[in-house]
Amino acid sequence: MNILLNGEKKIVSSQNLTEVLHELGYGDAKIATALNEEFIPEKKRCDTKLDSGDRLEVLAPMQGG
Repeated sequence: MNILLNGEKKIVSSQNLTEVLHELGYGDAKIATALNEEFIPEKKRCDTKLDSGDRLEVLAPMQGG
């Protein structure tokens, strides 16, 4: 299925958010996720289904000063 990941087109085969994140290489990284502009807490990712055309935003914390 086609989705937008941080504004870039991606093709994924997984159906729920947890599986999609693993498929995209995020594994168990500490990240924040939003699907179609709605924040998805980590505990709800496995229950969150994706559809073709969905917009997924993934944010990772950055270190610095």
